Amino acid sequence: MSDDDHNHDDDDDNIGNERDDYEDEVGAEGNRIIGGRAKAVVEHVTRSIADEPDAIDIDLIERRGEVTILVHADKGDMGRLIGKRGRVVQALRQVTRAAGAAEGIRASVDIVE
Repeated sequence: MSDDDHNHDDDDDNIGNERDDYEDEVGAEGNRIIGGRAKAVVEHVTRSIADEPDAIDIDLIERRGEVTILVHADKGDMGRLIGKRGRVVQALRQVTRAAGAAEGIRASVDIVE
């Protein structure tokens, strides 16, 4: 083995051991909260888009294995979150469906005042 084989970044040691940025939320008895990842994705995206990120409030409603995430936003941010022709909210819904699918659930998003 050459010296080049021994010289590597410490970051290489962590490959495969990386954790995602969204930790699963855990309930009182150690049970995962259904829709925790989808909720975290929605919260991150909406707060990043909004002019008033502190005014964003996220509610999660679970029914029959499906999760609906309600985004409560300031009136001034409603147009920003919906976007022209609803493109922003449609993209948010697509990303939320993907996050829900990663958890094995159906997830949807609605924007409310």
